[in-house]
Amino acid sequence: MNYKLLGKILGKIMILEGVLMIAPLIVSIIYKEYSYAYGYRYILAFAIPIVVLFTIGILLQIPKPKRRSLYQKEGFALVATVWIVMALFGAIPFVINRDIPNYIDACFEIMSGFTTTGASIIDYDITSLAHSSLFWRSFSHWIGGMGILVFVLIFIPESNDGSAMHLLRAESPGPQVGKIVSKMRATTRILYLIYIGLTVLEIVVLSAGPLIQYDNPAIAGSVSSNDKFFHALLTTFGSAGTGGFGFIPNSMEYFTPFAQYTISIFLLLFGCNFTLYFLILIGKIKDVLRSEELRTYTTMIVVAVGIIFASLLINGTLRTGGTEALSVEESFRHSLFQVASIITTTGFSTQNFDMWPQIAKVVLVLLMFTGAMAGSTAGGIKISRLVIAFKGIYVKIRKLINPRYVPKTKFEGKTLEEKTTNDVFAFISLYIFIILGVTFVLSFDGHGFFSDFSSTLACISNIGPGFDFVGPYASYADYNYFSKILLTITMLIGRLEILPVLILFSPRTWKRT
Repeated sequence: MNYKLLGKILGKIMILEGVLMIAPLIVSIIYKEYSYAYGYRYILAFAIPIVVLFTIGILLQIPKPKRRSLYQKEGFALVATVWIVMALFGAIPFVINRDIPNYIDACFEIMSGFTTTGASIIDYDITSLAHSSLFWRSFSHWIGGMGILVFVLIFIPESNDGSAMHLLRAESPGPQVGKIVSKMRATTRILYLIYIGLTVLEIVVLSAGPLIQYDNPAIAGSVSSNDKFFHALLTTFGSAGTGGFGFIPNSMEYFTPFAQYTISIFLLLFGCNFTLYFLILIGKIKDVLRSEELRTYTTMIVVAVGIIFASLLINGTLRTGGTEALSVEESFRHSLFQVASIITTTGFSTQNFDMWPQIAKVVLVLLMFTGAMAGSTAGGIKISRLVIAFKGIYVKIRKLINPRYVPKTKFEGKTLEEKTTNDVFAFISLYIFIILGVTFVLSFDGHGFFSDFSSTLACISNIGPGFDFVGPYASYADYNYFSKILLTITMLIGRLEILPVLILFSPRTWKRT
């Protein structure tokens, strides 16, 4: 194990996290969150971790590694370690400023942010949190959306031994990771430029139109229209990272129809494979249209919206907290928004979908499993894996019927090796086993099977809200500390797609060989 090189890269990550914390510190200063009465705790909440991160990060740069390359197991273990360290330090501001005074709760909250899960332990008025805390929560979505190590790869020297690819493979969602162009550094720059471009575009669109119903009696007095740009930022951070942290009561219920439609569209855009955007930029539109995963993604969205829309109309579903049934336009808007939010594993909500018809909830549960496209910021199993799995099953059935049949599993116009198909089967099996195992352990907490199952599924798929006890208008606050730690690890397993976390905790990884 190349400990010195691992420490050197980890040190760079810690310095970067310190740099990123300057943003919420500036927000704290802008909103004048400093006074003698508060003991300057909102300023110190970020100033102290910044100093600590910079100090440790610089010290870790001192040892000179003899080998400047990483083996695959080292790359995978490093990625998991980085995310844990990010969360451990990222939770400190919430404890210092006392917005989330319990450290375990704070770790749960920030891990939920970095992994773009959006599950929260905050069961009190969310608007009581400081602007800097709200910013840091949502900003963590944006940081974790593309992946912190993907950003760092821009600055790591190019190598011929595959070290950078090991890091990208461990952190990027989906069954296959390849270079868009020949150089890894150029690939990561392209990915981040696309990510930043879409982020800026959504901020501009949301800022240009009506965003929140600031005069609604339910939020009037606690949410100010003077903060419109700030709210547009937080919304975009959650959308881009497909995270889902709310910053006003009831998630997106009090957003305007314009904002809800806009967010729905951008959620679906961020759920697409970013490679497709690169192909569009270089004029290869036909290659995009031939994408099998994109066609499946689009079909699933249309079918899911149609089923939920019909179920809401047929059952005369009532508005949340109201006595009148949803109109046709409202039914369509909420159906579109919720499908976009769940399939991209964002977790925003415009209605309490826990009160929707059974068929609508079943569709949403299925979408929680699938997730969006590989190479996007979304979680879940990924559509590409499901397509490969179904094709693999079909090929195996054909082989049983006709032993002379030469099996060929094709995806995106390419013939896949049997190893790739088997890897997909193994991943899905592990995914299901982990869900069952975590659900079993959570059952000792006594919140009911469907609550425990949906909370496990919501955390491993990085969605956030589940059903019943952890529904869209509820929180994870009542789980005991052991359950919260377990769910925190489950979020990380889901974001890093299992293997890096398993490798990190395997004793064989740390043996000197």
